[in-house]
Amino acid sequence: MKTLLTISLLTLTGIAAADPALVKKASPYSAKETMDRFENIVKKKGLTIFARIDHKANAKKAELNMNPAEVLIFGNPKIGTRIMNRDPAAALDLPLRVLAYTDDDGKTWLMYHDPETMKNLYQLEECVAVDKVRGALDKLTSAAVAK
Repeated sequence: MKTLLTISLLTLTGIAAADPALVKKASPYSAKETMDRFENIVKKKGLTIFARIDHKANAKKAELNMNPAEVLIFGNPKIGTRIMNRDPAAALDLPLRVLAYTDDDGKTWLMYHDPETMKNLYQLEECVAVDKVRGALDKLTSAAVAK
């Protein structure tokens, strides 16, 4: 029984790690450098930055430790509003969030939810703004992790 439980948990972990709703890109930079690069790109594009959260720093304040992990919350209110006007529930996923983190093996990753999933979660099947967000997010994150 214990073996079956272990196999089940490993299978579920593998499924979660390969979740197509998540886009994960390797970065040659540290988590902080990756997020600095991403934030600078976002600013140059004129997007709005709502917050930057340093989870490692917050953990330290709570006398806990974790690997570096930072989230940038940002967006374009003109495009986001169009999406939310189609389905207000999309506000649960807007503004956008991108995570830069270092895993236990010391590798740095940039990760985000694929905006395409919003089409299925909300009534956005015919919303071209989601496609624009998806393309822009791919270009922005790719630029941040480029050497």
